[in-house]
Amino acid sequence: PPPPPPPPAVRHFPSDDFDFGYTGQRHPKAAPALSRLGPSTPRQQAVVDAFKWAWKGYKEFAWGHDELKPVSRRAEKEWFGLGLTLVDALDTLYLMGLDKEFREAREWIQTSLNLDKNVLVNLFETTIRVLGGLISTFHLSGDPMFLEKARDLGDRLSHAFNPKSGIPFADVNLHTHQAKKPRWGPDSTTSEVTTIQLEFKELSRLTGNPAYGNKVTQVMEHIRGLPKKDGLVPIFVNANTGRFSGNTITFGARGDSYYEYLLKQWLQTGKTETTYKDQYVEAMDGMKKHLLKKSKPNDLVFIAELLNNRMSPKMDHLVCFMPGLLALGAVNGLHATEHMQMAKDLMATCYEMYHQTATGLSPEIVYFNMDDNKDEDLIIKPADAHNLLRPETVESLFIMYQLTKDTKYQDWGWEIFQAFERHCRISTGGYSSLKSVLHNPPSYRDKMESFFLGETLKYLFLLFGDGDSPVRLDEWVINTEAHPLPIHTP
Repeated sequence: PPPPPPPPAVRHFPSDDFDFGYTGQRHPKAAPALSRLGPSTPRQQAVVDAFKWAWKGYKEFAWGHDELKPVSRRAEKEWFGLGLTLVDALDTLYLMGLDKEFREAREWIQTSLNLDKNVLVNLFETTIRVLGGLISTFHLSGDPMFLEKARDLGDRLSHAFNPKSGIPFADVNLHTHQAKKPRWGPDSTTSEVTTIQLEFKELSRLTGNPAYGNKVTQVMEHIRGLPKKDGLVPIFVNANTGRFSGNTITFGARGDSYYEYLLKQWLQTGKTETTYKDQYVEAMDGMKKHLLKKSKPNDLVFIAELLNNRMSPKMDHLVCFMPGLLALGAVNGLHATEHMQMAKDLMATCYEMYHQTATGLSPEIVYFNMDDNKDEDLIIKPADAHNLLRPETVESLFIMYQLTKDTKYQDWGWEIFQAFERHCRISTGGYSSLKSVLHNPPSYRDKMESFFLGETLKYLFLLFGDGDSPVRLDEWVINTEAHPLPIHTP
């Protein structure tokens, strides 16, 4: 008989300089250890310093709570009571090499993160932030404790799925397992039910339990069979009937990440599940046909919305994930030349949404001028002028820099980072979202969203590295909350 195979080699952390609080062997299903951690450039060090300032505020005034009110120096009213900021920031801490802070966070998760909680949580937000954060941190650290927490959470979230339609309800109680439609209406959001697939499928792969992946695949199969407008989907779907509701089509809120996860599910499987690629290409063709427009007078390219089949020249800041998505599809062979040019054009528009305001920060929503007789391309309404410290533009800048190595994307990101430093940094720790980017100095909304640490600062840190990122885009697919998950080649 042939000799037995050699035992698997023990993978070590990339440097003995770090102590992340776990001394055992890497779990055999964890991804290979990254080759390097921590800052390698002055700009990266500046982002690490900013992260430590945000962490200082959270640790001193809101430790273990979901989010910080940095001006009031207290915790925001609990959303889910799952330590959202802490869990969302875990993999950022790891990538930045902040091992002392990571150890503190790890201990809190091991001893204080109670998932058997009589609380209603949003399936989508909990999946992308908490489940995604736990799985990503498991892969980076090799620490099995994070996988065990992820499995427990996945079991609880699985009760959200309606056995009749397969479409999940928006909310589920982690203790009673009762699932409900959202408080504001009868429908689930299309992007929410189609942006849990990367995480649940990865949980199936890691645990050997196919049930998680089967549930979310059933959702995608159901959505695939519904009528669409050239691949474009309305933003609501009813969990009881399983049918689309309403006729608003947008790449902004409630639509955005449906399109993102079409491409990323194809990439996650090593490009084997081609149904997702085909649906993505159809949707991008539909976007180009119906929504891709240019403003007056300077021809800024943007993605409009359709309201009752009528074009509205409105674009959420959320849509600024699209340059990165189009570029990622392009380098993987999907309409390579055309989509890369669209990515570059949209990236320039998203930069202008920052560059043209008094603060150098983007509003939440912009309208684009379509009138030949007006001089300004951007129209910012007072009700839309707030800034929530969102990540989408710097996410796309990171991807564009990695794929083109054009340093202007780093320079644009540095401008944006400096604007956050100037206007959002709070003297006692933390960063605050703003009421209006049109006023300089601005006034504070007094909230630090968990995604500022989980996404915005992580993408800025990765953007400012030299050479290839440790999170390589041909090895990792990044979920919609900036949590890297490994690509599985067949």
